[in-house]
Amino acid sequence: MNIRARVLESQLARAARAFPALLLTGPRRSGKTTLLRRVFPKADYRLLEDPDELARVRTDLRGFVASLRRPAIIDEIQNAPDLFNYLRTLVDAHPQAKGRFLLTGSQEAPLMQGVTESMAGRVAIFQLLPFSHEENAKVSLLLGGFPEALARPGQASLWFRSYLQTYLERDVRAVSAIRDLLTFRRFLALLATRHGQILNKTELAAPLGLSVPAVGQWLSILEITGQVLLVPPFFENLGKRLIKSPKVYFVDSGLVCHLLGIDSPAALKRSAFLGPIFEGQVASEIVKAQSNRGKRREIYFFRDQQGLEVDFVVPTGPGRLAFIEAKSTQTLRPTMAAGLLRLQKASHRYKTDAFVVCPGASPPGFGGLGSGVRGLGLDDLVGEPLGLRVWSSRTR
Repeated sequence: MNIRARVLESQLARAARAFPALLLTGPRRSGKTTLLRRVFPKADYRLLEDPDELARVRTDLRGFVASLRRPAIIDEIQNAPDLFNYLRTLVDAHPQAKGRFLLTGSQEAPLMQGVTESMAGRVAIFQLLPFSHEENAKVSLLLGGFPEALARPGQASLWFRSYLQTYLERDVRAVSAIRDLLTFRRFLALLATRHGQILNKTELAAPLGLSVPAVGQWLSILEITGQVLLVPPFFENLGKRLIKSPKVYFVDSGLVCHLLGIDSPAALKRSAFLGPIFEGQVASEIVKAQSNRGKRREIYFFRDQQGLEVDFVVPTGPGRLAFIEAKSTQTLRPTMAAGLLRLQKASHRYKTDAFVVCPGASPPGFGGLGSGVRGLGLDDLVGEPLGLRVWSSRTR
């Protein structure tokens, strides 16, 4: 089986030499187990969704841990929260021993609570999102980046339908006591129609008969389980009256296409959501590139009350910003750079770079967009535009 490399591999290997334990979180089915078993092929492996393994943990915790061969991968550890306290005692007894316990979990909220209370300072924490375009050229707007959707594109619709059912019945209920799953499904479908828009909780709550706090809680569940990305407004004043609410995107474009009923390239091409879906893919690629390199997530948008708008503002170094517009076309026009140029003029405190990003490879010729604005293909977004090291793999 051809298992693709992930950008995060080097970060995990480095952390295993410096920390007693690692914790890899992220959405279900994003490839966490495959990644750990690739990076640590000799590690013992235990899955805590296996009823027999889980029964051993609950009836004989010490015996279960004693049976582990170090290093040990403990998969879906959120199913046995009592393990955290016991692992902490083992780590504290031999703090010089590194890379002993390699943990995964899909439900970030309860998992993070266990880590905060039991293993703070003893564990290196990483998040793995679905494949980025940088990691796998098969990633597309229609299929997204989940490994199983890419492996069987003809069955992608069935996979997403099954994934939503599993996600609703397991992860969502594990994070919060949501009883009305039918309304939650309607909420997901409604939220998909707001993909790439300024978040308005009241507008989401009214059609569903929900309270605004309930919508806020459900959005929080989606965010902490790695399904949606909330992009905050750029916080610097720049002499402008700014919009204060975040923009909302689904992390995976394939999932949002499924929720919108877009099931073919032709349907996507004629969809009114094509632009927002591509914009969301650019946001997701930026976040994945940062997270995969162990960087802090830093992505913002800019919009003031006078109508000046730029899709993304990304810090790329001390005193330096990248302004990015996402356009789902290969035909770049000077009008696409107007907002970028206006914001550059207002950003005297920073050194700035400005890009109009379109699908595929960089379009021929960077001219015609205005002085200092470059046309850029999604293939070339990571690297110099984001101030990140370019990654390559022979398995790509």
